[in-house]
Amino acid sequence: MSRIILHVDMDYFYAAIEEREDPSIKDRAVVVCMYSNRGEEGGAVSTCNYIAREAGIHSAMPCRLAKSIKPDAVYLPVRKEFYTEVSDRIMEILRSYADGDGELFEKISIDEAFIEITDGAGGDFDRAEEIAKRIKADVKGTEDLTCSVGIGPNKIIAKMASSRQKPDGITLIRDSEVGDFLKEMPVSKLWGIGNVTEEKLSEMGIETVSQLAECDVQELIEAFGKTRGTWLKMAASGIDDSPVKEKTASDQIGRMASLIHDTRKRDLVMSLLDELVVDVFGKVRGRNVSFRSITVTVIHSNFRTITRSRTLSHPVAEKEILLDISHQIMDELLDSSTLNLRRIGVRVGSLQESKGQKTLAEFF
Repeated sequence: MSRIILHVDMDYFYAAIEEREDPSIKDRAVVVCMYSNRGEEGGAVSTCNYIAREAGIHSAMPCRLAKSIKPDAVYLPVRKEFYTEVSDRIMEILRSYADGDGELFEKISIDEAFIEITDGAGGDFDRAEEIAKRIKADVKGTEDLTCSVGIGPNKIIAKMASSRQKPDGITLIRDSEVGDFLKEMPVSKLWGIGNVTEEKLSEMGIETVSQLAECDVQELIEAFGKTRGTWLKMAASGIDDSPVKEKTASDQIGRMASLIHDTRKRDLVMSLLDELVVDVFGKVRGRNVSFRSITVTVIHSNFRTITRSRTLSHPVAEKEILLDISHQIMDELLDSSTLNLRRIGVRVGSLQESKGQKTLAEFF
């Protein structure tokens, strides 16, 4: 059975959030700037919408230059904390679709992640495309934002596929289509190749991915070393066995599980929720951490995913708090819809190493 990996990439994330918050700017060029301590005259462009890009503005461009190119654009300061809150909710939705009860999930930046859905799709790329459509609908329905999705047999192909039809697109590359997908692609488009590697390959007369794939691996090893040279040969051939997993210790601990059958009966739902809370808290204790956010996720019988979160005033490590707040959130979710539930999950986030947290009595 072929692996199936999704790469989900939010479309012009920061600027899209700002458009959502202020619909009056939606049809204008929107530029989000990371200002320096010199104020609005310093700093660089963090991101911008497609209208601004068509005018010639791009990320990392000095803000002063961007304003000279398009003075009538909307220029806004980065609101990283706010964007992170939105990202956390989106990542929770994406994680809920990952195999292994959400374990085969890899966030690679604030606005993009890999998800393995080999089991969820049963190795069927057509089913994978339907799952991608549901993910896009869930993100749009929950956050009113669009994303582009690449579907492939590994991370490299999925990553490059997601940029093929931006914004708001889905690009599916099956195993048998990998060769044609990479055939005439410039080496600069191969994920993982930077400017230095591109220049060195150009000196070797290698301009396209197909040329790189045809290059003798020994020649690449002599030019780039064994590890890098071997990787270049494999990547250009569309081969990537790297697993989908968090690269560092996750800042979240959670678990999802399916109900025995689709239901909205409180006793059945809460019983499973209690099991998940016990399991999550056991992992919290095992890692000797405290948590500040609690998130409950439900997936309805029509695969609609809803998440609700609570952020505490300070980090805690109390099972009673986790249980009580999880029940409160689940009550709200059950009251907000008449649909049966298919899967539920609970997750804690904003983890910190435990250093004498307040007791339950002190918290209240």
